[in-house]
Amino acid sequence: MATVLVPLAHGCEELEAVTIIDVLRRAGVTVVVAGLEAGPVTASRGVVLLPETTLEAVLDQDFDLVVLPGGLGGAERLEADRRITALLRRMTEQGRYVAAICAAPRVLAKAGLLKDREATAYPGILDSQTDLRLSSAAVVRDGTFITSRGPGTALDFALTLIELLCGRKQRDSVEAALQR
Repeated sequence: MATVLVPLAHGCEELEAVTIIDVLRRAGVTVVVAGLEAGPVTASRGVVLLPETTLEAVLDQDFDLVVLPGGLGGAERLEADRRITALLRRMTEQGRYVAAICAAPRVLAKAGLLKDREATAYPGILDSQTDLRLSSAAVVRDGTFITSRGPGTALDFALTLIELLCGRKQRDSVEAALQR
């Protein structure tokens, strides 16, 4: 079964984080929710999320995918965390999937991982990046990188991740059960 890491930082976008975690688990994916530090994470709208573990405790584990939820405050904290940058680079070197939504694609861009790739993000987040092809699509896949625009695209983003990890049949099954 596929394993996914969702790191949470204070200021993350709760709608994106919870949608990603919930929808992937509906598909039978093992999702590890790790805080950058121990304890509850206060999301961008004041919702308190309780990670199951810390990033430090799972850094040596292998994951099929790392997904970064957005929210400007959360993305800034992820971007500033050297462990996240090292993890993303390691995942890329291993040919594993890396995904980011909303403001979080800026973390990938700052790490130099979106160079010469197509990507999308919340409007304005990647506008200063001249070394990538910016798209206005809801979800963009370029190789092992998947990006999405924001809270309104979180469900499509999560369903795309299911399809990548588990196949079209599993995606269709989860999507049908959601009554979309």
